[in-house]
Amino acid sequence: MKYGRTYNFSAGPAMMPEPVLEEIAAEMMNYRQSGMCVMEMSHRSKVFQQIRDEAEADLRKLMGIPDNYKVLFIQGGGTVQFAMVAMNLMKNGLGCYVETGAWSKKAIAEAKKYGEVKIVASSADKNFSYIPDCSNLDIPENADYVYICENETINGTTYFQLPNTKGKVLVSDQSSMFLSRPCDVEKYGLIWGGVQKNVGPAGMAVVIIREDLIRDDLPKFVPTYMSYKTHADNDSLYNTPNCWAIYCCGKVFKYLLAGGGLEAMHQRNVEKAQILYDFLDQSKLFTGAVRKEDRSLMNVPFVTPSKEQDADVVTASKAAGFDNLKGHKSVGGLRASIYNAMPKEGVEALVQFLSKYEKEHS
Repeated sequence: MKYGRTYNFSAGPAMMPEPVLEEIAAEMMNYRQSGMCVMEMSHRSKVFQQIRDEAEADLRKLMGIPDNYKVLFIQGGGTVQFAMVAMNLMKNGLGCYVETGAWSKKAIAEAKKYGEVKIVASSADKNFSYIPDCSNLDIPENADYVYICENETINGTTYFQLPNTKGKVLVSDQSSMFLSRPCDVEKYGLIWGGVQKNVGPAGMAVVIIREDLIRDDLPKFVPTYMSYKTHADNDSLYNTPNCWAIYCCGKVFKYLLAGGGLEAMHQRNVEKAQILYDFLDQSKLFTGAVRKEDRSLMNVPFVTPSKEQDADVVTASKAAGFDNLKGHKSVGGLRASIYNAMPKEGVEALVQFLSKYEKEHS
């Protein structure tokens, strides 16, 4: 790590790749001889249009996005998308949701404002510590879509097998796993991800939506900005977009392509997560909070025997140069988010710290 930077295990906003930050810093005052910073330039300028177009082209290449899907850069994060999905896709007024933790619960609560919600599977019975069986869901014939949070940031679970949607549209919140592993886009009708976890700075979501799901017959109460068609028809430039986030994400897309793409990134993420999970599995003080077969590669929640000791570990970790190991306020405990930009050395250093702490407090 350079510049005295810390290993930041925050769930988001999170670490970005150092080579990307260095490139951004070098272009800060004068982007490619334009005489200005990207934050200063018009979103209608040819210079920014090239930034936007390259970002979309590189993301399409990374994910293998088919031509019949639109890529949208939309201001706001998950809270906006919870509403937009329901507003835009509830044609029959019924959405099916799989309840797997804090973020799917928030999506469910928001969707209920715009139509009927049916929870077709849930892991609430065991405090959202696993992914429920989704192989034979009871999905009504008039359901508009099936919604999942594919990686629960707070609860630390992830899907390794997608639900059987019985032919209905699959919608996925991929925020905390976006671009961490290969993705077969054609299995989904809509994918969205807040970029502040694994891709760029906060304030934007990337939406990948199949063209046939973009409607022009939305209810009158839907604001113009909350229509996917508004963004699709205007190349995400209907109003001033989050230019800075688009620019930074575009840098990350190029960084991932140069590093071997999503398959190579996935292998690195598997290796990193294995280091931490192997330690937790043999530890007598720290315990992983998720069923083994459903463990996230991105967010790793764990606990000690008491809340007091959890708090002591957080305090000790800060003194040792680590940051943001405290679990989310809704669940407590500890959590290490080890996104793409977290180097393997950071995970190894964390395990060394936890091992040392355990020896000193056994």
